Amino acid sequence: MMRKNSKIYISGHNGMVGSSIFRLFKSEGFDNIVVRSSSQLDLRNQIEVKDFFDLEKPEYVFMAAAKVGGILANDTYKAEFLYDNMMIQNNVIHQSYKSGVKKLLFLGSSCIYPKLASQPLKEEYLLTGLLESTNEPYAIAKISGIKMCEFYRMQYGCNFISAMPTNLYGPNDNYNLQTSHLVPALLRKFYEAKQNNSASVEVWGDGTPLREFLHVNDCADACFFLMENYNDSSFVNVGTGVEHSIFQVAEIIKEKVEFEGDIFFNKTYPNGTPRKLMDVNRVNNLGWKHKISFEKGIEMILENIESELEKYH
Repeated sequence: MMRKNSKIYISGHNGMVGSSIFRLFKSEGFDNIVVRSSSQLDLRNQIEVKDFFDLEKPEYVFMAAAKVGGILANDTYKAEFLYDNMMIQNNVIHQSYKSGVKKLLFLGSSCIYPKLASQPLKEEYLLTGLLESTNEPYAIAKISGIKMCEFYRMQYGCNFISAMPTNLYGPNDNYNLQTSHLVPALLRKFYEAKQNNSASVEVWGDGTPLREFLHVNDCADACFFLMENYNDSSFVNVGTGVEHSIFQVAEIIKEKVEFEGDIFFNKTYPNGTPRKLMDVNRVNNLGWKHKISFEKGIEMILENIESELEKYH
C-alpha cells in the first residue's frame, strides 16, 4: 500500500492522463511526488532515464508518458509512434526493475485489440487478429509494454501491472485539429462554430462507428484503485461499458454547446475501427466503476473550455 510520503514517479505528468493522476494524488495528500518535463528528461534516452532512477529511486511508478494522437497523426507518423513509444516504455520499465521499484502501473490503450474482434472487448482477445491499420504502430508499442510487464513479473518477480483505458477525454486534452482525438476536436469545432455563427460543422466519417469514452478523472481514479488493490499479471480494461455512435457524440456536443447550425458528415475521411467497446467486468468485479457519465463529462469540460483553447490561438 502506498503511504502519503511514498516516493511516487508520475511519467508524462504534463499530459492529459499524467496530469489527472498528479492532481488526484495531490488532492489525496501525497507529498513526495517526483515529476520531470520532457525538456528535463528525455524518456527515449536510456542513459538519462538510468541517471534519473539512480538519483530519485522512486518506490512507485505510473507509466503515463507516451506519444499520442488521433487517426491522422497515427497514420502520418508511423515510424515515430513506434520508435518513441517503444523507447519510452522500455527505458522506464527496465530501469524500474533495475532500481527495485515496488510497483509499476503501465497505461496502454484500447487500440491494442484486433480491428474485428468480438464485442465487447475482453482482455483475452489480445493478439487474436489483425490490428486497425491506422494506429498499428501505437498498438504494437502498447502490446509490447503489456508483455514487458508480464515477462518482467515472470522472470524477475516485479510487481508490474497494466491497465488499458478506453478512449479518454477531459482537462488538458489536445485540441490541435491536426493531431487531436474525436471529442476534443468536436468540442473545439462546435464551440468555435457557435462563436463565429457558422452554418455547419464538419465531422469526419459517416457517423456510424461506435465508441466508448471515459473521463480522464475516472481513469486516474482507476489507476489509483489498481495500484492499491491489484497485483496480477493479466492487464485490466478500464472503461464505462457504455458506447455512443459518432453521430450521437456530435449531437450531444452540439446540444451542450448550444450550436444551432447543421452537422456535415464528410464520408471521404476514414471511419477507423467500426466498434470498440470494452468489457469492464474484470475491473468492476474488483470493486471499481466509473462515476462520470459522458454528458456530465462534456458539461465539466465546457465550464473551462475557453482556457483549454487559449493556447491554440
